[in-house]
Amino acid sequence: MNRTPRFFDGPYGTYVQTLLAIRFSELRKKVSQHDVGASAIELAIITAVIGMVALLLAYVIRDVVNTKKGIIQGL
Repeated sequence: MNRTPRFFDGPYGTYVQTLLAIRFSELRKKVSQHDVGASAIELAIITAVIGMVALLLAYVIRDVVNTKKGIIQGL
C-alpha cells in the first residue's frame, strides 16, 4: 500500500497530539471554572508593548530607507 506521510506521523506528530490534548484539557477545565481569559490590564500592557515595538520598527525602517536614498541620490 502506497501511503504518503502525514503531519501527525512520527515522533513530532505524537508530540503535537499530546501537546494539543493537554492544552484542550486545560481549556475545558478553565471553561468549567469560568476562568477563560487574561485580565484587561494584562491585555492592555501586552498591546502597549506590541505597539511600541511596531513604532520602533517603523522608525528603524524609515531611517534605513532615508540613508539608502541619500546614498543612491549621491551616485
